[in-house]
Amino acid sequence: MSISTERHVERSAPETRAAQAAPAVVHTPWARAVALAVGAAAVVVVILLAFLWPTATSTVKDLPIGVAGPAAQVTAVEKQLGTEADGAFAVTSYSDRQAAVDAIQKREVYGAIVLGDTPEVLTASANGAAVTQILNQVATTLQTQADAQAAAAVEQAIAAGRAPAGTKPPTITVKVTDIVPLSSRDARGLGLAASSFPLVLGGMIGGVLISLLVAGSWRRLSAVVLYGVAGGFAVAGILQGWFGILQGDFWLNTLAVGLAMFATAAFVVGMNALFGRVGIALGAVLTVLVGNPLSAAAQPLQFLVGPWGAIGQWFVPGASVSLLRDLSYFPSADAPFAWLVLLGWAAVGVVGMLAGHFRNQEVTEAAA
Repeated sequence: MSISTERHVERSAPETRAAQAAPAVVHTPWARAVALAVGAAAVVVVILLAFLWPTATSTVKDLPIGVAGPAAQVTAVEKQLGTEADGAFAVTSYSDRQAAVDAIQKREVYGAIVLGDTPEVLTASANGAAVTQILNQVATTLQTQADAQAAAAVEQAIAAGRAPAGTKPPTITVKVTDIVPLSSRDARGLGLAASSFPLVLGGMIGGVLISLLVAGSWRRLSAVVLYGVAGGFAVAGILQGWFGILQGDFWLNTLAVGLAMFATAAFVVGMNALFGRVGIALGAVLTVLVGNPLSAAAQPLQFLVGPWGAIGQWFVPGASVSLLRDLSYFPSADAPFAWLVLLGWAAVGVVGMLAGHFRNQEVTEAAA
């Protein structure tokens, strides 16, 4: 009996010593656990609002359209649009149809109404589905009004004895012409709008990975440059060569995509060089939570509340989407602003990387 007891003691002694050596489990304070849970929920709410707010609060307003035709008819239509669709359109008058077409191709207006004996509505589906839908509604309204005016004119002629009873009103067809159509492989324009977020996310992920995995400022700068070149070529190859979403000059589109990805990645790396991990969070917030929702990728920038649509064009997502749309479908449009915005963000990122490099060098020399 005593022998078995000693053996039992010998087997349990190591277990006892291990139990005594194991550190005690330190539980997270309740206050901190609750704060983390509430904070995580708050982050989800902020992200939801950032992406939902621009769409939920957007309204049809200040859509730039043109009106061409005889001066008297143009004035009447402008007054009618101002009365029946108050604030929905920003109207510019043109002397003739060709002037309106030129303005659409330069993206000065998104569509136009041509008046006269053969009324016509000029659209540009490359501006997006929302604009096309609105202009088609305008064409339907004009058709209804033209039919009503023709019927009223015939009734007056019959009543005045100028036309025999039973005379049918003349057929007036309001023609709808798509001046700048979308690619047949992206007929609804969903591809260009959908590709904006992957571009933003790709640039941010590249910046985060380079910040965390590459040491040395000059090596980081080289990595960002290579990332922009390789990413621009690959993404443009997919969007244009594979899916046919982008149109126009392939190499110019490649340059635009690469510059957008370089600008985002360089900004994230530059902020990390200046402020550490906080800089990465700053780059992500400005790019994903501010710039992307305000980019107006799926709707005209005029539809966003207040000045936010115009402000969004000063960020990389808005500038890159506008630039790619112009390069693909509106080569006559004035695009230097978008190029300058992308170059500006890229320059800020490069300056941040270099400033962080020399700052770290000074700190190291002072410590030595």
